Amino acid sequence: MEEALVHSEHETSVWPMVVGASILLSALSLLSFFHWQVPILGIVLGGAMLAILAVGLAGWAREAFQHAPEEIEVGTVAVAAFVISETIIFGTVFVAFWVGRIDNFDVWNTFVPAGLEVSFAVWLTFILWASSVTIVLSERAFTRGDKKNAMIYLGATLGLGLLFVVLHMNEWRHLIGEGFTVDANVYATAFYSLTGVHTSHVIVGLGINLVLFWVVASGLMTTDRTTLYKGAGLYWHFVDIMWLLVAANAYLIGGAS
Repeated sequence: MEEALVHSEHETSVWPMVVGASILLSALSLLSFFHWQVPILGIVLGGAMLAILAVGLAGWAREAFQHAPEEIEVGTVAVAAFVISETIIFGTVFVAFWVGRIDNFDVWNTFVPAGLEVSFAVWLTFILWASSVTIVLSERAFTRGDKKNAMIYLGATLGLGLLFVVLHMNEWRHLIGEGFTVDANVYATAFYSLTGVHTSHVIVGLGINLVLFWVVASGLMTTDRTTLYKGAGLYWHFVDIMWLLVAANAYLIGGAS
């Protein structure tokens, strides 16, 4: 009876609605900034979205760790199913890239911008894969009961992921400055689609790891409840592996004239 009561409280949680409201605000923020041409409103709505999202995720995590039982099997299957669905999304973008590459084979070399550097993609790869190592070290430290090093390694993962995003966006800025805009040609559209979809997943991963960092720092997570740790690590490794495919297509194959 007590277990049923716990499940009832958990399943009628208000926090998913709060998180959903923040997602709605994100859409309104983008519409205000780019479509309605009201940047101030877009910034205000964007700030409100971040605040509500942070409160919603924190409340949801606290409720889950304080009241809901650990469901290891369900959590693992859920993350695996999510990763598979994300693979399908990436697959459709890869197919679109290859269709454009084949259809425009004879003129593709005219699409490649001078500022595109494969060596830069290599550096981004090192950064992202280093973050995969640090999140593994973080989980291992936590399972040993070493909370301090777990947080240090998790903080390093967040830092490396953020560095990846910042450097990538800076690259976009330089390429756009050269005229390589998203609608410049087929390659530009495919390039920003591939790298944009991937970077959005990195940002989602950073959000997950940020929640994980808070859960560990606040003491809500214990060594016998690490499903969130395993799920966050699995998603982060997925993002890192997908980057190899994205970089190979967007830079090596796409950038080859």
